[in-house]
Amino acid sequence: MADTRSIDLLKTALRRLPSVGPKTAQRMAFHLLERDRDGAREIADALRIALDSIVHCSRCNNFSETEVCTICGSERRDPKKLCIVENPADLDAFEQAAFYDGMYYVLMGHLAPLDGVGPDELGVDKLVKVITDNEINEVILATNLTVEGESTAHFISELLTRSGVRCTRLARGVPVGGELEYMDRGTLEQAFDGRREL
Repeated sequence: MADTRSIDLLKTALRRLPSVGPKTAQRMAFHLLERDRDGAREIADALRIALDSIVHCSRCNNFSETEVCTICGSERRDPKKLCIVENPADLDAFEQAAFYDGMYYVLMGHLAPLDGVGPDELGVDKLVKVITDNEINEVILATNLTVEGESTAHFISELLTRSGVRCTRLARGVPVGGELEYMDRGTLEQAFDGRREL
């Protein structure tokens, strides 16, 4: 039998991607090796460059190539509004819809105690420091409307309400169980405009 250790390593690596099971990983691996070796090299180079150059913005925690990202460094943004999202894809969804002009904070996840993700893993202390240091007037909780997203929003709102910060939550224009990165512009805008006090 032919030596397939390298192929097995490639398939295992591809399975780390979301929604990629054994069969999909095998198809991807064979496609890249049989038909698109240049594409495979391009992917490998892009990954290497991204891993070497991407850091977290010191203010919003989003991915950035600089210490402070372009959104946080912009003078056109409202520095007193802070929209909290679960991940960079959610932030991108708001930016593509182009109706929000404030700042962001990216949690890089949600509370999931069974998976060992608590407030410390989400960097809630850093979030509170950002809010305090920048004298934020309104915090908009834009976590996904999943059980985990709701519990994360509730935890953060309880924490901030005690310190007197106004917290709002996206309205129900976004369907329960929906994820922000898959919403259309109209749904996102309606949800954003209809946000409510917690």
